[in-house]
Amino acid sequence: MGAWIEIDTPHGAIAAWKAFPVAAPRGALVVIQEIFGLNAHIRSVADGFADEGYAVLAPALFDVLERGVELGYDADGMAKGSDLITRLGLEKALDMTASAADALAAQGKVGTVGYCWGGTVALLAALRLGLPSASYYGKRNVPFLGETPKAPVIFHFGERDASIPQEMVEKHRQLLPQMPVYVYPAGHGFNCDARADFDPQSAALARSRTLAFFDEHL
Repeated sequence: MGAWIEIDTPHGAIAAWKAFPVAAPRGALVVIQEIFGLNAHIRSVADGFADEGYAVLAPALFDVLERGVELGYDADGMAKGSDLITRLGLEKALDMTASAADALAAQGKVGTVGYCWGGTVALLAALRLGLPSASYYGKRNVPFLGETPKAPVIFHFGERDASIPQEMVEKHRQLLPQMPVYVYPAGHGFNCDARADFDPQSAALARSRTLAFFDEHL
């Protein structure tokens, strides 16, 4: 079970969920939230990676706008989350991800894994920060695919994701052909057991590929 801590960032102190393994860590991960805040689902994801042997921090990226945001997977949560990510912007989110990675540096080589909006932040962490990253269904990825990556990244998408058509997925293969791109028979958010699109088989397969990726690169 993890616990709340505070970390310093260029934009002020924020909360983070800290989940460390019992034994010496095999590496470290920053878990990057969806638009719904650092809610119970994201904390459980962080705990799960700690169970796999990683030292994990999940920063509460919305804290610089509003402390303690935890939104539901409904229309109200979607509306508020969309407003918060617009106000925050990807650059500040990346800065705070870098701060979380710095806080983990003593635990071993650091990577990131992000979901939805956080999937794009994870991509940017690989492109610009040099952190090996797993990007789950990041629908804001395409504008950045022309950048030269500083670290490897693995992509996961659902073939029935209405917000990320397969033409967008194909752009990843075209512009970053050296990076693995996987598509699953599922919709958007298939990794989240709190969402209607949760697909346990796809989530398990994506997780196994993500763990293999970090086993290789961390």
